[in-house]
Amino acid sequence: MLKAVILAAGQGTRMKSKLPKVVHKVMGKCMVEHAICAARQAGADEICVVVGHGAGTVKSEILSAKQSSGITFVTQQQQLGTGHAVKCAREFIGTQGETLILFGDTPLITGGTLEKLVCTHREKENTITVLSAVLDNPAGYGRIIRDTDGLFVKSVEHKDATEEERQCREVNSGMYVFDSKNLYEALDLLKNDNAQGEYYLPDTLMIIKDKGLKVDAMIAEDATEIEGVNSRVQLAAAEKIMKLRINRAWMEAGVTIIDPETTYIAPDVRIENDVVIYPDTFICGNTVIKADSVVGPFSYLQNAVIDEGSELLPYTKLMG
Repeated sequence: MLKAVILAAGQGTRMKSKLPKVVHKVMGKCMVEHAICAARQAGADEICVVVGHGAGTVKSEILSAKQSSGITFVTQQQQLGTGHAVKCAREFIGTQGETLILFGDTPLITGGTLEKLVCTHREKENTITVLSAVLDNPAGYGRIIRDTDGLFVKSVEHKDATEEERQCREVNSGMYVFDSKNLYEALDLLKNDNAQGEYYLPDTLMIIKDKGLKVDAMIAEDATEIEGVNSRVQLAAAEKIMKLRINRAWMEAGVTIIDPETTYIAPDVRIENDVVIYPDTFICGNTVIKADSVVGPFSYLQNAVIDEGSELLPYTKLMG
């Protein structure tokens, strides 16, 4: 059994918004919804979202989405660190199977990477598997420290790392898959004897490793997948990455996109083979475009159904 806990309680003050950070949208979907979709694609049977700031808004957005079934919520009343947030979901985690820990503000994480993380965890018989990434500029991230044989030694926060450790470019994304029983037990052993008075989830790595159990890290192939969104600038950057990722997938599937940079295709759109899409076209909602059609330029389609072999004129606007 695979469960997922998604941390979505933060306020996100750098967004300078009345809305909770995780409900801001990337490619038409709330950031937390992208995390939920990725967890489901990885095989999570049950999902718990930890809410706090703007809890009512976050719940409402999630429950109105397609992926709302089978989701439970717990509330983190005080923001006392990631360890405390996960501890709020301790009863949901239980002692059976495995638990994914994800963030509601990392919309670029994919189900494929999480599925690979879970498979690696099981194949290597790990108790914890950290999702890591290699960054050109790792400043601010916790580092994954390995020995000369490449085996996991520890995860160390940037502020606590030595100068030598800070030269390491492999970072801890904050996303994990845990053996649920060992996570359940380790959460009770977390301490907050630090300057911030907070409980840090990465401390469970050493708690569990010190029991003689296996902790390891898997490096993500695409480092952009671990990027969090904390500002409007980062929100725009995530939008661009996801837009080009979606367009690339459609081109690889047999769709001609004349200019991927100026073409917007929302995640729930469906397109058949040999469709041609001209520049400055916006396709969103649950639009379906059937084979051999030509769309654009400067067209706007929302929840539309385009029949096979159709040719839409420039500046066409269709809203189903």
